[in-house]
Amino acid sequence: MSNFMVVPWSSLSEDALTGIIEDFVSREGTEYGASDISLGQKVQQIRYQLECGDASIVYDAEHLSCSIALTRELPDI
Repeated sequence: MSNFMVVPWSSLSEDALTGIIEDFVSREGTEYGASDISLGQKVQQIRYQLECGDASIVYDAEHLSCSIALTRELPDI
């Protein structure tokens, strides 16, 4: 992530925030193990992580895309 910026979750509209979170949790590789967890539960879990600062929304200017990453894994800006 060489050309990125962190977007404060609180600066997004409710629809935009929900869309980013739903896109993130529906990607391959974000399965939660043997138990089934609903999309709504996954969205709530990620939203909580964003609100408490454990996760951040990252905008990649090179690829014109958003994702969610663990805050502790982001390089210092």
